[in-house]
Order: sequence, then structure tokens, then C-alpha cells
Amino acid sequence: MTAIDRITARRVWDSRGRPTVEVDVTLENGVLGRAIAPAGASRGTREAVDLRDGGGHLRGQNVQSALDNVNGPIAAALRGHDASDQRAADDAILALDPSPLKETLGGNATVATSLAVLHAAAADAPRPLWQHVAETTGTTPSLPLPEIQIFGGGAHAGRRVDIQDFMIMVPGASCFDEVMEITSAVYFAAGDILKSKGKLAGVADEGGWWPMFDSNEEALETLMRAIEIAGETPGKRVVISLDIAASEFGGAGCYRLALENRQLDSDGMIEMLGGWLEAYPIASIEDPLAEDDVPGAIEFTRRFGDRVQIIGDDYLVTNADLVREAQVAGACNAVLIKVNQAGTVSESLETFHAARAEGWGAIVSARSGETEDVSISHLATGLGAGQLKVGSFTRSERMIKWNECLRIQDA
Repeated sequence: MTAIDRITARRVWDSRGRPTVEVDVTLENGVLGRAIAPAGASRGTREAVDLRDGGGHLRGQNVQSALDNVNGPIAAALRGHDASDQRAADDAILALDPSPLKETLGGNATVATSLAVLHAAAADAPRPLWQHVAETTGTTPSLPLPEIQIFGGGAHAGRRVDIQDFMIMVPGASCFDEVMEITSAVYFAAGDILKSKGKLAGVADEGGWWPMFDSNEEALETLMRAIEIAGETPGKRVVISLDIAASEFGGAGCYRLALENRQLDSDGMIEMLGGWLEAYPIASIEDPLAEDDVPGAIEFTRRFGDRVQIIGDDYLVTNADLVREAQVAGACNAVLIKVNQAGTVSESLETFHAARAEGWGAIVSARSGETEDVSISHLATGLGAGQLKVGSFTRSERMIKWNECLRIQDA
């Protein structure tokens, strides 16, 4: 046992230029663990909330109150705890905040601290974080299959396109490095197409191209063309993955596609997406219906769950109980794992194991507001989760996570 000696929080900055929380956990032998809280733009209503100061300073985004919670009550509660007992450390944090969404301490305070404890325990072992995760959870480690954004939309690109993420996966690649090489070719081919047509607005939050399409389906058509220009046959080594993020433009069974100036009910939304599944090599689809459209999620899964991965993000918010409820209801067949949605490592691991117990897939994911923290690369590998969603193929807060997987591959 090596006990926690001190915990220190500081303000750092995320990929959107907004304040966030970094935490150092120092053990009695001087070993250090460090982690940073990410932040999402597209958020489920039932996920842990960041604690922000409000007011006019820094557009209300400052995190001094969250820092005070780490440096005060959280540090006091964890001092002397065995760093290798992640569950006990997380329980001590949770005991300080009875609110279901971490409103008291702030999810940004709890997740940065929880991850820092995990890093400290791994460094104390000493072993790589991915190996520490595998050995403490009883999982078989493996490098994940990347899910990489080519076009950004929705809340990540000024809502110029309704659908949030148009992505590719390369399950036919022989290794992680080959995935990166193929993705590079597709990414830059897509950019060339947009430039040649005068439809490039810039780069979205997660590094994907920010397009000016006339319809949502035009993004799919363009992505298909980019895959072909890259020398690949769509549906063979390279497949398409979508994050609809339907809660961002729909609710109560009504969906407003602003780009196309049309409105769909739940059945219409299912029909539209079903048409896409027929026309394009889509292997995975995330949040196809809004988080409050439970009947729609059930119907979509009934119709398409045997042929495509249907992921719950806003719908499940990395919550083990919600995963179990959805499985019983017949909604979704995979869950997105975002540690900051849950607020602690232990709650995220519980959700992962709940999904695996039901035979579901699991995708470890970053957020749109990211940092140089590489925890999720190690979590995805150590858990043998199978998939990792980080964002696109540019911007250092994205590439550092893909590059960390390459380093793990060579370990």
C-alpha cells in the first residue's frame, strides 16, 4: 500500500480555449499521477455536470469553485487512502457529493481527481497505465479500432450540418499504423473535394472538416467519394460510422433538420436513417434518436440491431443502470464510455462491465473539448474495449491520443 499524501488542482485550458481542471495526486513515496478533465458540447441531460463559476469573467466558464473543491474537501477526504484501491478512492469522492449529477463538487473536479489517482497507482506499480487497467480489472488488453471523424457537424461545427459526426473505421487494416495511413488518405481527399467545390468553411471542434453541404446526405456521398479517391472500396477495408446526436435537434418524437428545412417524426427519422443504412456501408450509428425517444430507440434497434452497431451516448450517459434498462427494453446494442459523463473511473468501469455482461459493444470516447491527456488511449487498450473515438485526424489534442496508441503498439 502506498498512501495518497497530497492532492493539488490547477486551472489549465482545453482545446476550445476554455478553463478546465488539472489534478496532481502525489503519493507518500513521491510518485505523481496527473489528469485533466475534458468537456463536452453535445451533452446528455443525465450526465455529470461541470462546475463553472458563472458571471462575466471568462464568459462564465472559470473553474475556481471546482479547483477549491479539489484542493479542499476532496484532498482532505483522500489523504491517507491507498492509491491502488480505486473503488475506495472514488467512493470517498462520491460520499462528498450526494447529487446525482455531481452538481456539488463538479464533474470536472471529480473526474480529474479520479483519473489522477488511477495514474498515480499505475506509476507506483510501476507499469504502463493500460497494463495497470488490465491487471486490476481482469480484462484482456488489446489495441482499439479507431473511429475517426472526417466531417464535423452539429454542435461541433456551428450546426452547419445537422448530423454531428461523419466518421470512418478501418476494420480491414492489418495494424494500428495502417489505420492511420488509410485515414490520412481519406481525410485529405475529403478536404480536397470540399476545396475544389468551394464548400470548405474550416475545421470543426474535433479537427474534422467543417463543410458547407446543401443536405446531410451530401456528406455521405462526399465521404464515399473520398474513400474511393484514397484508393479504397467503401465497405471493404473502410466503413462509415455516424454520430447522429439526435438530441441536439430533436425531442418528444419530433426532429427538425434545419439544413434541409424539414421536420420528421420518430418514424420518419427511422425511415431516413434506414435508407442511409441501405445505401451506404454504415457499420455503426450513435444516438440515432433523441435521448427521450425511448420507443424510437427500441424500434430502431428492433429493425436494424442485427446488422449495425447502435450506440447509446446521450441516451445512456455512461450509466450502468441505464445500460441494463436499455438492454431489457431492447434499445441499443453498444454504449459509449466517457469517463467525465459518469464522473469517476469506477462508475465508468461499472458501465463497461455491465455492457460486456449483456454482450454489448463498448466504445471509449473523448469529448469535443479536449486536452493533452491520454488516459482514454490506455483505458481503451487496457479494457480491451475494441474501439476508441477521439475525434479527427488533426489537432494536437486528438493526435496525441492516436499517437499514444502507436507507442502502446510498439511496447
